[in-house]
Amino acid sequence: MRFISLPGVDAPQGRWVGLSLPRRFVCDLMRHATAVPSIPSQRRMQLAEVIAARDARAQHISWCAIFMKAYAIVSATRPELRRTYMPYLWPHLYEHAFNVANFSLERTYCGEEAVFFAQVRQPELMSLVQLDALVRTHKIAPIESVPSFYRTLTLSRLPWPLRNFVWWLGLYSDGGYRAHFFGTFAISVVAAAGAAGLHVLSPLTTNINYSSFDSDGSIDVRLTYDHRVLDGSTVARTLVALEEVLRGAIRDELLASAE
Repeated sequence: MRFISLPGVDAPQGRWVGLSLPRRFVCDLMRHATAVPSIPSQRRMQLAEVIAARDARAQHISWCAIFMKAYAIVSATRPELRRTYMPYLWPHLYEHAFNVANFSLERTYCGEEAVFFAQVRQPELMSLVQLDALVRTHKIAPIESVPSFYRTLTLSRLPWPLRNFVWWLGLYSDGGYRAHFFGTFAISVVAAAGAAGLHVLSPLTTNINYSSFDSDGSIDVRLTYDHRVLDGSTVARTLVALEEVLRGAIRDELLASAE
């Protein structure tokens, strides 16, 4: 890095900062995400009963695990949510046989707060306790010991032409590869910091995010979707089904695990 001096100005005005490996990965990800004609849809949900059930446990289950399993339950019965738009060799939709959840989390890498991504196969088949333990493990495990984190760093070390080719292979050459490496849906939230994304970009067909809770237990849940794959009415029904699962099966499992 180096300082830039302007004529007639004694104090340094700025500096060059190289892209870290995780930042380079996010830049590549956004380049592909911006090509997706995505639309956010929102539903106000009342989850006071779910909050009470979660609070009944001595160790709280993370909301990331709760929403991940709830959405996976919905997606398991709605194959259209497991589809993705594939432009080659001719435009078509690929439907994956099962869910692969992609969730993001922040880790410190080389002194920088960075975003990493992990995949979970069929989270709907895991208990909330197991899923929560997996999420927590990804937050503390050595970064290069996690396969998806290691792939991120390895890919980002490649020169741009080769890196771009690998991204193309992973996203567009085969629907199965795409689901394995990137997932069938994503969940990306910053609600713990009191914020929420309004339009989260992603190369995947659907991306879930949500706000922090209001005092009455209500919350804004957003589903950003690829309009080439899904229509607004389908997404609206999906959000209704998601709330029903949260207030039904998820609430019941939280209460059962607290006994």
